[in-house]
This record gives sequence, C-alpha cells and structure tokens, in this order.
Amino acid sequence: MFRRGETETAGSSAMIDEKRARRGLALVFFILLMDMMGIALIMPVMPAYLKELTGANATEGVMEGSWLFIVYSLMQLLFGTFIGNLSDRFGRRPVLLASVLTFAIDNLICALAGSYGMLFIGRILAGISGASYATASAYVADVSTDETRAKNFGLVGISFGVGFTLGPVLGGLLGEFGPRVPFFVAAGLSFLNFVVAMFLLPETLEPHQRRKFEWKRANPLGGLLQLRKYRGIGWIVSVMFLFWLAHVVYPVAWPFVSAYRYDWGPLMISLSLGAWGIFSALIMAFVLPPTVKRIGEWKTATVGMTFSMLGFLGYAFAWEGWVVFAVVVLTCMENVADPALRSIAAAGVPPSEQGDLQGTLTSLSSVSSILGPIIFSYVFATYSGPGATVHFPGAPYFVAAVMIGAGLGVFILRVPHWRGSGTAAAPTHH
Repeated sequence: MFRRGETETAGSSAMIDEKRARRGLALVFFILLMDMMGIALIMPVMPAYLKELTGANATEGVMEGSWLFIVYSLMQLLFGTFIGNLSDRFGRRPVLLASVLTFAIDNLICALAGSYGMLFIGRILAGISGASYATASAYVADVSTDETRAKNFGLVGISFGVGFTLGPVLGGLLGEFGPRVPFFVAAGLSFLNFVVAMFLLPETLEPHQRRKFEWKRANPLGGLLQLRKYRGIGWIVSVMFLFWLAHVVYPVAWPFVSAYRYDWGPLMISLSLGAWGIFSALIMAFVLPPTVKRIGEWKTATVGMTFSMLGFLGYAFAWEGWVVFAVVVLTCMENVADPALRSIAAAGVPPSEQGDLQGTLTSLSSVSSILGPIIFSYVFATYSGPGATVHFPGAPYFVAAVMIGAGLGVFILRVPHWRGSGTAAAPTHH
C-alpha cells in the first residue's frame, strides 16, 4: 500500500540535477562539519573557562555547564519546528545561510564574554542557529533516493564524527593558550563556512514543492500532531527520543567525569573525544552502507542500539582511563543506529513536509537536551564529591544505558520489522 512519501521523495530527487545534488550534499556536509567543529572546539576548555569566570570546581562546574547546555537546547526546541517550516516555505538555502552567520556571531560573543551572563546570551543565539540542523536534514532528504537515503544520513553522521574528532583535539591544543582562544577559532570557522556556502550552496526545494507557512504547524506541538498522519512513525520517534536523551550524557558528563575520575586535563579529554569521533566517522563511512544493504535498516538500528547500551555500561565501570579508549573501540558500532532510524522516519514523508518532520525531530532532540543535562548533572553530583552517600562517578553512563535498553525494547516490540532501504511507516491516508 504505500507509500506516498517514498514516491514523492523519489520524484523530488529525480528533478534535482545529479551534479547539483552531489555538490549540495558536499556543502551541507561541510556546513555541519564546521558547525560540529565549532561546538566540539570548546568542550575541552569548558571546565577551565567556567572556573575562570565563576571559580567553580568540576562538581560545581557541571551544573553551570548544564545550564548553558539547557538554554541552548531550549532555543532549539522553540525554534526547530519554526525554522524547519520556514525552509519548507522559502527553501533550504536562505535558512542555512542565516543560521551559519548567527553561529559565527554567537562564538564571538562567547569569546569576549566577561561574565557567565554573557556566555548565557551567546548560547541563546547558538541554540537558535543550531535549530538549522532540521533544515540540513531536510536538505539531505531532498537530494536522496530510497537507495541512498540511509547512506546520505550516514554522511551527516560522518560530519559529526569528523568534527567531533578534529574539534576536541584542536580545542585541547588551543586551550593551552587560554580558554577563550577556541571560541575565537570557532567564530572564524563559522564565518568561513558562511562565505563558502554563500557562493556554492544550491537550492534543492523547487518552488512548486514549497507550501504556505502555517503558524499552527510552526511549533513543536503542531509538528507532533502532523506526524499522526503517518502510521507507525510515532513509535520510531519515541525510540529516537530515548536514544537522543541517553546520548546527551556525552557533552554533559564526559569532560567533568573524566576530569574528576581520571584527573584528565583539556588535552586528555580532547584525545578521548577525538578517539570517539574517529571511530564514529569510520563506522559511518565504511560499515553503515554495506550493513544497511545487507541486513536492512531495522536490523541495523537494532545492532547499533545494542552496542550503544553495552558502550554506556563500559564507560560506567571504566575505573581506569585506558579502559575508556578500549570501550570506544569495542562499541563504536553504536553509530549505525541514528542514521538508520532517521532514514526510516524520513522515508514516509513527502518533500513538502520534510522540513516540518525534521524540525519536529530537532525539537524533540532539544527536549532531550533540556532534560538530559538536568538528569545527568544531578546524577553525577549525587554520586561524586565528598557528600556522596554512594561513590559512583560513572552513574550518568549507567542511567544512559538504562534509557537505551528501554528504547531498544520499544523498537523490537512496537516497530514492524522492515527490511532494506527506503522502507517506512505508511501514511494513514492519501
């Protein structure tokens, strides 16, 4: 019976010149890579920067860092569906350009911050610009066919992996010259990103495929209600929410747990994050495409979530620093899960509503990024430090493992076992 989304998405891709599609995909990859590098650059220096501004130690700093993460995510929640709908109305290109430029301004504000309050303002702008991830995802869906969708979403993951590799390492090295230096570099990278995209980024959403902007849909609740049209996607979205919620533990807890547990400084923190990023990129570049082709998206997502749960358990009980690197290597297959889940969700939605869908997913991701810092920072503060009744600094990772286990259970029990690329929930009506 299906599949309106499949048919229309394939039709959309056919209308886009293949050369333009490849160039656009490469540019979006570059945009996301630079954005991820800009975010990851500052992670190793956040404990030191917060200590400089507020005098907070690692246990106190994780709470202050969490509030910065929360406001960033709150802005993504409020603006994700709005920006996704704007891209459905005016096209992907102008929305992406505006977001990249805003991100450059944000990093400059953070670099010049003289107080925690200025950092807070900077993260507000960063959250608004970061909501463009929905537009980037819609762009990827525009240029994808049923056969290439999972692979192309894997490229998005590769950009994150490479950025997460280069960013922390570069940030750790730059942090040796002062905690503000990575922010200045991130601002420069974002501005370079804007200039390159201004001249080279093509538009992918043809004028006849655009739809009227509607305020009732340009909010997280309205976007969620729209998903009811597509049978089964609700369960997939629920699994994705739990998956994202668990993975918030990385940016929130990793630097602080590492500094507390292993007495790591910015350089070692950056090397550990870099190792995770390297293996993430390798898995999505060389393992994801043949895996999806051979066993299908459903099994690929199942394998990825299983390794993710095992990985979090490994980090939870990694009492020595070297064990962290071993866990990274042994469980890096976790990185096949997210692209497979995204592909399943995107396959059932037509081009004119990809921005709506991806904006809603971005908003849900932001909800997880609001709840995650509260949960994981509280758990870390409760099970570490002199006042802890039970000393278990790895507790945030253990909680993340439980979340992944719950998501895996929902996925196996409630999401139909589809095989192959380009499969997704059928719409409930035509």
